[in-house]
Amino acid sequence: MQITLEALRAIVGPPNVLTGDDVRSRRVDWMTGAPCQAGAIVRPADTDQVAAVMQACYAVQQPVVTHGGLTGLVHGAEASPDELVISLERLTAIEEIDQVGGTLTVQAGAPLQRVQEAAKEVGLQFPLDLGARGSCTIGGNIATNAGGVRVIRYGMMRQQVLGLEAVMADGRVVSSMNRMLKNNAGFDLKQLFIGSEGTLGIVTRAVLRLQPPTPSEQTAMVACPSFEALTGLLSHMGKALGGSLGAFEVMWQNHYRLLTETLGRHIPPMATEHPFYVIIDSLGSDAERNATQFSEALESALESELIVDAVIAQSTTQRDGLWAIREDIEGLIKGLAPLFTFDVSLPIADMQRYTDALEAHLTQRWPEARLVVFGHLGDGNLHISVSVGSADVEVRRDVEAMVYQPLAALGGSVSAEHGIGLEKRPWLSTCRSSAEIELMRTLKLALDPLNLLNRSKVLQETF
Repeated sequence: MQITLEALRAIVGPPNVLTGDDVRSRRVDWMTGAPCQAGAIVRPADTDQVAAVMQACYAVQQPVVTHGGLTGLVHGAEASPDELVISLERLTAIEEIDQVGGTLTVQAGAPLQRVQEAAKEVGLQFPLDLGARGSCTIGGNIATNAGGVRVIRYGMMRQQVLGLEAVMADGRVVSSMNRMLKNNAGFDLKQLFIGSEGTLGIVTRAVLRLQPPTPSEQTAMVACPSFEALTGLLSHMGKALGGSLGAFEVMWQNHYRLLTETLGRHIPPMATEHPFYVIIDSLGSDAERNATQFSEALESALESELIVDAVIAQSTTQRDGLWAIREDIEGLIKGLAPLFTFDVSLPIADMQRYTDALEAHLTQRWPEARLVVFGHLGDGNLHISVSVGSADVEVRRDVEAMVYQPLAALGGSVSAEHGIGLEKRPWLSTCRSSAEIELMRTLKLALDPLNLLNRSKVLQETF
């Protein structure tokens, strides 16, 4: 590393500079469990210390990688021995909750679940929700523009952020802690950092938008007889439930059958013979009205033959049991290992043709190949798991080509919500024009001229 440990210890204190085995004992992502290879890990306590660390790094051209909850899936947290990791694990304070204005001010290292709980304690809610809620951090959610299961109603992380504070590559602090829904005074600078994966600045604080509570939650799992019925059901439930539709999560039969019948990890709430299964959530404030509306919507869907079976959760335990099938990523890993995972988006109407063609290509090349599909169909996002019996790098490249190349013609994206990191960087040009990529490079050069922040992530190095 270019920077000295003494310089770092002088800023954050000796206990907060980790080296040697203390670094190697930490993983860089939860999927592979690979150890951190950074030269050191520094743990600042607040924005000022992050700024001081970056000022010192800028002076000696020391590259850095930011660590949050390490729940990413695209190798965005990997660090080499010549890089310094800045961990935001000590920046966990919830600084203020404005019940009248509906905002929550928080440091970037706070876990998502803690923010959800803090909002609930004052009678409000923070609607972003995903399976890694207990580990992922607000800063990471912002840096990757996280999605999750409530996007169909509340939008992605970008829609939840009113203001933020970020430390630039040279240590300057850009504090745009806006608390208002309307603020058109010049450029909306926070948008530069949301979804930029730590390549333009390090988010240290944020003002989040809270929503009114939805204490009434209705959940059902239904089975659809065809893809046409599935898309018809999405349209039907959207119209029947209106603004109360909270989630529309689809599992292809290959996902549902693997986790219930094949692996036996969950008791199947209905037969495994149907091609599609959907978890539908309705969120409201009036329990009786919400329950009636939800039941009537399902009944009319059954009458219209959009669904052939349905199970409505009668308790929190039953609701959790239905969601557990959808969120059992550990089961997928165990059942398909070695596997490759993908997070793509594409027009809903093209999804069945895309997945059918993908499965055909995979099995033609590898007769024992297995494809498992689930995702946030309501917002055009599919999660794809592929197992071909090998984790070889060359094999992965071939699988990636089969998954990613068809998306260009469909107007799809190689990353719906997981980001680009290192893993998807070679495929960025399949979903972004050359003009867009060039503008990204221009922004990177302007804000980080020495290429110190998460170098090589998202964009190939050009300077």
